[in-house]
Amino acid sequence: MWLLDVDGVINASRPGWGTAPRSGTAYSGSDAYRIRWAPALLDRIRALHRAGDVEIRWCSTWCADADQLERLFALPRLARAWSEHLSAAAAAAAKLAAARDVLARGRRLIWTDDVEVPVCGPVYEELTGGGRALLIAPSPGRGLQPGHMAAIETFISVPADDGPGSPAGATAADDRRGR
Repeated sequence: MWLLDVDGVINASRPGWGTAPRSGTAYSGSDAYRIRWAPALLDRIRALHRAGDVEIRWCSTWCADADQLERLFALPRLARAWSEHLSAAAAAAAKLAAARDVLARGRRLIWTDDVEVPVCGPVYEELTGGGRALLIAPSPGRGLQPGHMAAIETFISVPADDGPGSPAGATAADDRRGR
């Protein structure tokens, strides 16, 4: 399961990818938000969804308004980690709870979030122990980059029972630490 955040992950001020970014407006209640993304990133997310090798689930303060994102990004309806509007603090706790729940259900986890993904310490060790999780904390201004997507695609392609010694085991692509 891939827990996918939006701001700083898809929505980025300088998404790169070698082509001009796209932009549009998404709404939450009566508030309008300008969203900017790399079309090639959304193409790869769509391709992974179509292939059916990973379940992609919104895990973002946008969950209650994810229909806005799906319209803007031309994505099919994706599952949501929760359905109500949450404050930033409540969303942070809900994101970690969602990650723990994926692992508790015996599933492998991909978690992409520029802020909430742990990059070291006991929670990082808890989540990545046994090689069942790939945690990616992209630079918020750049969002997910081609190397991150390659890591996700590799992680998905490695059989679940390969464990921590596998090429995709227990890694974190963390731009904030220079990786």
